[in-house]
Amino acid sequence: MKKILILFILLFPFIAEAYGTSAKSAILMDMDSHRIIYGKDIHAVQSVASISKVMTGIVAIENSNINKKITVGDEVLKAYGSGIYIKPGEKLRIKDLLYGLMLRSGNDAALAIAVAVAGDVDSFVNLMNKKAKEIGMNDTEFNNPSGLDEEKGNFSSAYDMALLMSYAMKNKNFRKITSTENYTLKTNKNVYEWRNKNKLLFTYKYITGGKTGFTKIAKRTLVTSASRDGLNLTVVTLNDGNDWEDHKNLYEEAFNQYTAYTLLKKGKLSIIGENYYKNNTLYIKKDVKYPLTDMEVNSLMLKYELVKKRNFKSGDKAGVVKVYLGDKSVYKENIYVKVKGKH
Repeated sequence: MKKILILFILLFPFIAEAYGTSAKSAILMDMDSHRIIYGKDIHAVQSVASISKVMTGIVAIENSNINKKITVGDEVLKAYGSGIYIKPGEKLRIKDLLYGLMLRSGNDAALAIAVAVAGDVDSFVNLMNKKAKEIGMNDTEFNNPSGLDEEKGNFSSAYDMALLMSYAMKNKNFRKITSTENYTLKTNKNVYEWRNKNKLLFTYKYITGGKTGFTKIAKRTLVTSASRDGLNLTVVTLNDGNDWEDHKNLYEEAFNQYTAYTLLKKGKLSIIGENYYKNNTLYIKKDVKYPLTDMEVNSLMLKYELVKKRNFKSGDKAGVVKVYLGDKSVYKENIYVKVKGKH
């Protein structure tokens, strides 16, 4: 099969800025393109403590009806550390447990969620690891739904946890839960009032979510997300005694230097000089967005690589569009074909 290479130049840049944290490892990532704006030992693997509850939350949302009411079982009696102090026999929704999980880091909520969603903790952990592989978390191993590591904890990297947060924030239920400041719940046994442990929700106006974590082994871990003017970012710090300030400072530097550009809109593509598919429609399934600084002028290029397929049908992949900064390929998106008159 012969490839057609078509180049299209856009005028924008690439520049390295001096960012820093006191973390053992850290990352500042654009959630839309996964561009790494700042990184420090991003693939170093360590215990991540309760920020692993981001995975617990998104797995529960994707594998259950979160409005389903469940009865808490004896599994919560095994919980220790941070909790929401639910009791066996208590009736509440999976959604309520998710608020307790994300706002108050309830280890008892994590166990109750695991049993409610998968039947037992081990089966739920299997779902966590399956999802990790699906989204490219190659540095990660989950062993429980809570992040406790006195026995065998959850291990990951700053990079993997940023991928996870970027993925989870695409889900509207997850976004709503993680951004909630306060939550009140009345059950058949108690009334709860929970305030989110993510202090940045109350002190930094661009924060959209996050999860705290701490164990003696992992030390302080933190993942947060923030958005301004269409630029959607996440920061992960592992073993960082100054995490709140580090997160805020990283966001401020990035927001002051980067702008979110939509390079291509979702839907039909018009590629200059393309004739092979001219009687059909070439399209992409989502917007191509990329963060750029004002100084990244004359170094951004889009390159379309199309494959001449002799037999193709609607929905087939027809090639890719690649984003280049200088001579470095930094992002790619699949191109599909829709055959005229067919759906």
